[in-house]
Amino acid sequence: MAEAPRLTESASAVFAVLAEAGSATRPQLASLAGLSKPTVSSAVAELEGARLAAHSGTASGGTGRSAAVYGLGPAAGAVLAVDLGPALTRVRGCALDGTLLAQATGAREEAADVVREALVALPAGAPLRTVVVAVGDVTAREKEGARMRPATAKAGPVFDAMAVALPPGVPVHLENNVNCAALAELHEGAARGRRTFGYLRIGVGIGLGIVVGGQVLRGANGAAGELARLPYPWDDGREPRHEALEEYIGARSLLRRAAEGWPDEDGPCPRTAEQLFALAGDGRVAARAVIGRHAADVGRLAAAVTAVLDPGLIVLGGSTGADPQILPGVRAELARLSWPTEVVSSTVGDLGTVVGAARLAVSRGVQTVTEAAGAKD
Repeated sequence: MAEAPRLTESASAVFAVLAEAGSATRPQLASLAGLSKPTVSSAVAELEGARLAAHSGTASGGTGRSAAVYGLGPAAGAVLAVDLGPALTRVRGCALDGTLLAQATGAREEAADVVREALVALPAGAPLRTVVVAVGDVTAREKEGARMRPATAKAGPVFDAMAVALPPGVPVHLENNVNCAALAELHEGAARGRRTFGYLRIGVGIGLGIVVGGQVLRGANGAAGELARLPYPWDDGREPRHEALEEYIGARSLLRRAAEGWPDEDGPCPRTAEQLFALAGDGRVAARAVIGRHAADVGRLAAAVTAVLDPGLIVLGGSTGADPQILPGVRAELARLSWPTEVVSSTVGDLGTVVGAARLAVSRGVQTVTEAAGAKD
């Protein structure tokens, strides 16, 4: 990995606002960075000399004068976001202004090949600043000098298999996949304009992304929102089991319950959640009954979330949670058990995790360029 050049504090500030804006004139940069025009002119010259900024065109001003427009230069580099999903690996490569440069998708077991495909598609010579990997696992806080890995055995093997494709020396940061999807909903999805909400993912597994004051709440051990660990069942004579709630609400149990009561006259029992929801959408009574029970279960989980967080908004995501057919039932059960809370379906869909991971990667990438600020002052 090419090291970022050392920048003055003013050049660092201008680079950060230029990455956020994508393109800007010097007067615009001065306003955004809160710096004087002469200071910005000097900072832009420094960034151009380091190839971190480049002249990208002109803009006409109100007085008829033309102003030079600047964007990021070729040395600014790129970042990589990797979503190690339960079935698929999704990868996005982005410039530090968020521009999509490359993307690739493949089977989970082919994660290394998917990463290599995206790396090859990045602009030649662009330094890779950082990699963010979204995993379906707890991600412990980083320790100085220690290589990050998933905290449990859930995602460890596939992460190790993927890591061999990454260039040496590039910082790799792990983030929980539900937290990444919550960020995507915050910035680009159903929670835009909201500073506090819960992103409730229901699919093969379950999880909660908690956003408070516009920031993801990770917890002391990086395990905030691990709903699978809620004690279940909790009743006289019944002992809670490890991650039993996830087993009960997850897609596998949903299909098992469908099979247990599926009438012969309704034809073959659905083998996937997608088939089950499709049959419910077609009006099949048995399928609709199973979906109705599932919606009530999700509503009870949403009520538990509301009792602890009072988030004001819950966004439903995941392979079964995002289906609009469960929305009325979830709303009704939550209203029965708790106080008024808005519930909506995800609008970012399956790409939410990699989109959120890319946003984190861009932020980390900008930080790698600007963190040496002041070294030349």
